[in-house]
Amino acid sequence: MKQFLTELLQEDTGKMLLQEPLSAYTTWKIGGPADVLVIPQNKEQLVSVVRLLHKHGIPWSNLGRGSNILVSDKGIRGVVIQLGEGFNYARFQGEFVHAGAAHSFIKLSVLAGKEGLTGLEFAGGIPGSVGGAVYMNAGAHGSDVSRIFKTAEIVLVTGELVNHNLEDMAFSYRHSVLHEQQGIVVSATFELREGVRQEIASCMASYKERRLRTQPLQLACAGSVFRNPPNDYAARLIEEAGLKGLRSGGAEVSTQHANFIVNTGQATAEDVLTLMATIRGTIKDRYGIDLVPEVLVVGER
Repeated sequence: MKQFLTELLQEDTGKMLLQEPLSAYTTWKIGGPADVLVIPQNKEQLVSVVRLLHKHGIPWSNLGRGSNILVSDKGIRGVVIQLGEGFNYARFQGEFVHAGAAHSFIKLSVLAGKEGLTGLEFAGGIPGSVGGAVYMNAGAHGSDVSRIFKTAEIVLVTGELVNHNLEDMAFSYRHSVLHEQQGIVVSATFELREGVRQEIASCMASYKERRLRTQPLQLACAGSVFRNPPNDYAARLIEEAGLKGLRSGGAEVSTQHANFIVNTGQATAEDVLTLMATIRGTIKDRYGIDLVPEVLVVGER
């Protein structure tokens, strides 16, 4: 690690922070420190960082807007990469939108609507980055990234820069090829369709009203904790099992939406993991269903 840090400082690779608490970078407001947090500002800096990591055999992970992730209380060993402002852009070209991986997925949906383009309305309530949305094939309201995806530029674990099309991404429910082949999304292109601005705005307003009414967005949370099982809803099962309001330390199963776990103030990652284990065990015992976490749990345990 020492030699890696020396070489990192010698190259133009963006901002570097040592033992940086990750609680400030996640929507759950939970997480211990990263050994090293690197924030490259452009593609060239990102490639340099990944190549150095590959050269020295140092483990690394990627952190987007921190909305679908639980970082352990002990933090993350190795290097964490978070893309900087140079990756936060969106450009429209006809029915196509080209977006940097650090761009807000929600904001992208709003911009598309203002352009009179339909297809991204489902993203209006997904509080992550474009890169994170591609990584997990994010979706809602009966649609997902795979429906509009055209291509993505990706830095592989070796530092090689490649373009992946729809077939390359092997999308399935909340899953992509990047779950097996480590890499970082640099940018993505989505293909939308011409629509009626008023209809798009009305649709998104309806989704927003429903979201504000049913989700505990005033509290620190990470979105849906579990994937919906086939032909059912995780929230329905958890609520029916009487687990709403269940607490462990500072973490609580939301009384507003049963598939959300909220940080009531001082929750730890272990508090959240305890609740997740209790929920999974209860649903397995009562219904014979294995709930699969939708949030990514990372870090040293």
